[in-house]
Amino acid sequence: MIVDERTSRHEHVLDVARQMMTAARTAPKGKGIDLLEIAMITDGERNTLSNKMIAIAEETGMTFFLRDATNVLQAECIIIIGTRAKEQGLNCGHCGSPICGKRPHGVPCAINSVDVGIAIGSACATAADLRVDTRVMFSAGLAAQQLGWLTDCTQVYAIPVSASSKNPFFDRK
Repeated sequence: MIVDERTSRHEHVLDVARQMMTAARTAPKGKGIDLLEIAMITDGERNTLSNKMIAIAEETGMTFFLRDATNVLQAECIIIIGTRAKEQGLNCGHCGSPICGKRPHGVPCAINSVDVGIAIGSACATAADLRVDTRVMFSAGLAAQQLGWLTDCTQVYAIPVSASSKNPFFDRK
């Protein structure tokens, strides 16, 4: 049997993306409490995400959303990682408030922010180890958050994944 790389590439990228999700899940947590939600977007949902990004660009005037909307369509899949908001009760002051209970509404717990960042780094390191291309996107993450794809999550980021001759996420116009 001969298996051509071009015919097996898509399934390989999806397998890598599943490993990226596992790496994100098993990443260290600041207080050992797992508040992360992680999902993979494929097929038609890529179009939904891209269209939402275009709408955000039109609403806000942030044109980089348009560029990133094109990139989302160039990806084989997109990993989204977010955290549910929950203060950790450490009174660490990292969020700017010395007491958790006095943190202004809407200001995220810094421990939650760090946890989602570590998960993103772990997922991207896994992708690099397995030689697929990625880029962390605030824009696509915000669009996914507004679409409500990760229940009760804030601070959602997206990682498009590709395996092609040239990384489509760099040297962009």
